[in-house]
Amino acid sequence: MLDIEVIEDPAAAEASLDPIRTRILQELVEPASATQLAVKVGLPRQKVNYHLKALERHGLVELVEERRKGNVTERVLRATAASYLISPVALASVAPDPRRFSDRFSAFWLLSLASRTVQEMGKLIAGAAVAKKKLASFAIDGEITFRSAAERAAFAEELGVAVTRLVDKYHDGGAAAQAGGARKHRLVVVLHPALKTTQASPEQPAEKDQSND
Repeated sequence: MLDIEVIEDPAAAEASLDPIRTRILQELVEPASATQLAVKVGLPRQKVNYHLKALERHGLVELVEERRKGNVTERVLRATAASYLISPVALASVAPDPRRFSDRFSAFWLLSLASRTVQEMGKLIAGAAVAKKKLASFAIDGEITFRSAAERAAFAEELGVAVTRLVDKYHDGGAAAQAGGARKHRLVVVLHPALKTTQASPEQPAEKDQSND
């Protein structure tokens, strides 16, 4: 079982978004039969079987074993991954293209880069799984509080200079390096406001602030 599977097939994406099938996938982190699932999700076994067949057809669940119970063969299934992420490839015709928003201050460009990252990492993870190799990657996630927009701009400028300096230091795009097995890597650095949540009252649900300041 994969930790995360990136879904690229539009039909598989559609199948996974059905609320009942999403619940079934959640339950199938541990192997189970249709009879066991029917109890957990509160549906007739025949209906659960219908959804299982659809999920299996799209490669989202897999057969673990078959058990013989009297005259009946019980199939035990498991989800192919603990979590799923739908790739923008599933919406290829309308997926964002980073080349359309090439502006480092554009939120749309940031989203386009994130979209491309999901696409590329999905293919890389799938390829690494087939090759049974570990995928070399690196990420940093953290939060920083700025006292003003001016400080945020200054930080972004210094960060850009530092990253450019490191790229200049380590990048080798020469023919000799490529011939020697050097491999190109993608570098994406993003900075955006963190979502703010307010304490919800019984009458007022929590709101998310998506402002730029």
